Amino acid sequence: MERDIYDEDHEAFRDVVKEFIKRYATNEKREQWDAEGEIDRATMLAAGEAGLIGLSVPEEFGGAGMLQDYRFRTIVNEEVIGAGAGSLAGAFGIQDDLAVPYLVHMGTQAQKEKWLPRMATGEVLGALAMTEPGAGSDLRGIKTTAKKVDGGYLVNGAKTFISSGKTADIVVTFVKTGEGTRPDAFSLLILENGMEGFDHGKKLNKMGSHGHDTAELSFTDVFVPEDNLISGTEGQGFIQLMMNLPLERLSIGIAAASASQAALAWTVEYTKSREAFGERIIDFQNTRFKLADVATTVDVMWAYLDKALMSYKEGKLTAEEAAKVKFWTTDREWEILDTCVQLHGGYGYITEYPIARAFLDARVHRIYGGTNEIMRDIVSRKIAGKR
Repeated sequence: MERDIYDEDHEAFRDVVKEFIKRYATNEKREQWDAEGEIDRATMLAAGEAGLIGLSVPEEFGGAGMLQDYRFRTIVNEEVIGAGAGSLAGAFGIQDDLAVPYLVHMGTQAQKEKWLPRMATGEVLGALAMTEPGAGSDLRGIKTTAKKVDGGYLVNGAKTFISSGKTADIVVTFVKTGEGTRPDAFSLLILENGMEGFDHGKKLNKMGSHGHDTAELSFTDVFVPEDNLISGTEGQGFIQLMMNLPLERLSIGIAAASASQAALAWTVEYTKSREAFGERIIDFQNTRFKLADVATTVDVMWAYLDKALMSYKEGKLTAEEAAKVKFWTTDREWEILDTCVQLHGGYGYITEYPIARAFLDARVHRIYGGTNEIMRDIVSRKIAGKR
């Protein structure tokens, strides 16, 4: 089914993304990222120069100024994930969907001037630290504290499962600045690499996304200047997170659809080239029926997501709608990738093949950004009229 949300500017940008992939997302590069457990800084700088990151950064700070038009970011995901470079797409997503928006939409003028120009170029990489060893989807259960002192805050605590946590230069960190679990007890602080007492910890060995680092962070009496308080106002952290979560969950849905679309293409190609019992695998009725199901589901995913994309562009995408997008698309992605691995047979289990890497990468989509169980709770509460 043909999609109709892109115009000539979007398609011209797609050509730029494809050219970048040819030059910087080669098989050799992907092997390097997997071996080192992170995306090298040179690649991120090249992405900044090509305009693949910093898309929502206002033009006055060196970005593309695409504040609400997520279609450009969608093209990046489609093409990069389609090329089998899921880890690179993840690194781009952490920068543009999790770190940059807090500065663009909520940062003070001084914060924007200090960091956004260098985030648009890839010189400064960001991350978002919410999850803790004892607090995942339940953000009000965090223990990391920021005690007010003269000129700023002393931060103590720990975070875990932080994407880009090892390579990030700045980390937007969710902390407790008050007592209890009321929304106004939390704030967002920007912690900078090199601050005394800020330990990036070890890289975590993950099931998938091997080329994109995930780390534990710890804070021991880290002094953070008051100027690093997002928006300059204490007690706004919980509300600020809630404001950006729809974008984060939309981005996960886009990644899920992009991976599903790529898996379909890889599987069609594979089943056309392999034979069993004297016939191509694609000529078996079971294979064709499975592929028909996958192709139809992918079309429905994009139709749903394109509607959500335009809703976000108009500022109308609600938390409940984003939750629906996130859990439905990632559940469908998992079913699709499982089917496509099966159709690859034994080769689907070999990580040399992109379908195996995509399968491993996809498992976390139903967990991060809020587990799919939490997404269903958000939707069901809205239906039931509960707060």
